[in-house]
Amino acid sequence: MMLNSGELEAALSALGELLVEREQPHGLAIIGGGALSITRFIQRSTKDLDIVALFENGVLKIAAPLPDALAEAIRDVAGYLRLAPDWLNNGPTSMMQLGLPEGFLARCERRVYGALTVLFASRLDQIHFKLYAAADDRPAGKHHRDLEALTPTADELEQAAAWARGHDPSQGFAVMVAGVLAAFSTKGT
Repeated sequence: MMLNSGELEAALSALGELLVEREQPHGLAIIGGGALSITRFIQRSTKDLDIVALFENGVLKIAAPLPDALAEAIRDVAGYLRLAPDWLNNGPTSMMQLGLPEGFLARCERRVYGALTVLFASRLDQIHFKLYAAADDRPAGKHHRDLEALTPTADELEQAAAWARGHDPSQGFAVMVAGVLAAFSTKGT
């Protein structure tokens, strides 16, 4: 099931209200296509929202595993709204172990949904994540399309490429990143 930005925000609102009822406040940092859609950086549907970190007392923490109360509330909202069980998931939290782009937290857009505080990645950080993902994606894949829709400058792409190569220093990955950069240089970005 594909969800648009309005449906994603309605699900976050329902989760936040459920957390109010249960007196269980939580904070999340979210990246990816769903975050891009909610923040209006791009307009596309997606099947889920991607949690990169938990946000507690002003600090980002790895989101694996999710706290039991939060995981239960996510499942309950999925049932109420007939969403996929993984509509809100911690798939990309390994990025926390590798290191988020410097200044990530300060650049996030903060929104509050009841007892749920959500930090959405900034455009610059999304460029980092999308370039990293595009290196492993097919040339016309969703990560390439998202990166293109973000209209990154050459400087932003170079900054993102340096961060990505720092996460995977292998020669093969460097070649894939170079391929993404080359594709954008031919577009005049």
